[in-house]
Order: sequence, then structure tokens, then C-alpha cells
Amino acid sequence: MYELIIVGAGPAGLTAGLYAGRYGLSTLILEKAVVGGQIILSEKIENFPGFPAGIETNALIEKMRKQVENVGVKILMQEVVKIEFDNTLKKVFSPEEVFFAKAVIVASGASARNLGVKGEDKFIGRGISYCATCDGPLFKNKEICVVGGGDRALEEAIFLSRYAKKVYIIHRRSEFRGSHILEEEAKRSKKINFVLDSVVEEIMGEDRVSTVKIKNVKTHASTSLNCEGVFIFVGIQPNTTFLKTTLNLDKDGFIITDENLKTSAEGIFAAGDCRAAILRQVVTACGDGAIAAHSAHQYIAPYK
Repeated sequence: MYELIIVGAGPAGLTAGLYAGRYGLSTLILEKAVVGGQIILSEKIENFPGFPAGIETNALIEKMRKQVENVGVKILMQEVVKIEFDNTLKKVFSPEEVFFAKAVIVASGASARNLGVKGEDKFIGRGISYCATCDGPLFKNKEICVVGGGDRALEEAIFLSRYAKKVYIIHRRSEFRGSHILEEEAKRSKKINFVLDSVVEEIMGEDRVSTVKIKNVKTHASTSLNCEGVFIFVGIQPNTTFLKTTLNLDKDGFIITDENLKTSAEGIFAAGDCRAAILRQVVTACGDGAIAAHSAHQYIAPYK
């Protein structure tokens, strides 16, 4: 029995754990995969306050983890598959056991969205990747494609240009959604080429990726591009399938909260990439974690 259970150990969950520990709440964090969440797939964070030269992602997450452990909060590697609740008691289920709490913060994050084109499933791990940091070194001196137009796509294209012979950025629009600074950095690279107003129709090859079929959305002309790797960064989907019958979600599956990060269920709060929001960054996830922990503390206080 805990006063508070936090689902997820990304920046939002870790910050919630830090604040909960400082409030003196008996707190457990449950994480199904890796401490740090989705951001661990990025090599470096350059827009987190206090680090003018940026900071390695692993280093930042390790600092957060130590802070959480220093206030007595335990992190347990187990996946949450279901939450049941009434007004005073929450049951959090993993495949191994059941945990009980007075309040829950869902900070389960989000995962990379698939492109959904022919050949994608066939070549995952055989030329298709969703993590440049993980797989970039495997494509040294090869020609590769990056699909997407946001910060993540630009960041990863710049990172991949360290290894690849040539990087094509394929984006469905003529303008990028990412920051101007990243766009300008990508344009300065002699290895990065832009394929704009275009979408991927099919990913082809024999045993591995060898060709990408591309269609121009304005002319509707189709062309083929020879490449040995396709890195896909076209957005995220929330890790909330275990909550479909539990909480109110928006049409895309993100958790709906109020300004205090309360969900539709009494005593359950949400923070970070899994909730409906206009911006998803490490700094906003941390802010969410602090607010959610504060709200959870206020909710628990009358029962203490």
C-alpha cells in the first residue's frame, strides 16, 4: 500500500516522484521499459534551462533519477496493464502483482508513430528505424532517408549526418514544423538534402531496404530514391491503451485533464506526453510532474 503510485519514469514521472518524496508521500514509480522514457532516444537536449551548451540526455536523466532516489522514492521495473479505482482506493495491476494507492499519477508517455506505408513492417530492424541514436552508427558511409518535419526529424538528421554519406529529409510540406535554428543547421550541412512537398508511398528491397518510392503531393509525380536506411519521425502516439475504459481520452488517445492535471477519475492525475497538451517538451513534462504531484498531495492530505 502506497500513498501515491506514478506510472512511468520519464521526465514527468521522475519530477512527480521528486516532488512527492519531498512532500513526504510514500511513493512508488512503475516503469515498463527504461528510466527516461522516449527522450532517451535523443542523444542530447539543447533547450533545457540551465545548460547553455546542452546536456547529454543520459546524463540529465541520471541526475533526475538520483534526485528521486535521494528522497526515498522507489523505481520498480514493471508494466502497468490496468488501473481500477473507487473514491478512496486505487488498484494498479502489473502482470506480476497488484499495488494499492490513495492516488495515482499517470505519466506513461508516448511512443513513435508508424508511417503506415507498404514495406514498413517488413523492414523494421532491416533498414527501418525510429531511433537515430540507437542505429545511426550502423549506417556509416551509407545513403539514408529521414521522414518528418519537426524538431525530432531535424535533430536526428543532423545527428545521422555524422555517420551517413548522404541524408535525405522527406517532408510532406514546403516548410518545416521544427525550430528555425535546427532548420538552418541542417541546411548548412553538405550531407543533408531536402525532398519537400513529398510523402513516402512504399519502402522496398529484398532482405533489406534498398529503395523508397516517393510521391510529390503537388505534382503527384512518383519517383524512386535509392537508400539503405529509413528513419521515421512523424509524431507520437500516447501510451494509454490500458486506460481506454478508465479515463476520458481525446480522439487521439491523449488523457484529458484540467489545469490542475486532474483526470476524469477522482484521485487520478496525468502528466507529460500522455496527456492532451499544446506542447510536449522535457521542460513542460517536468512542469506537469510538479503540478500533478502538488495536486496529488492536496488530494491525499485529508486522508493522512
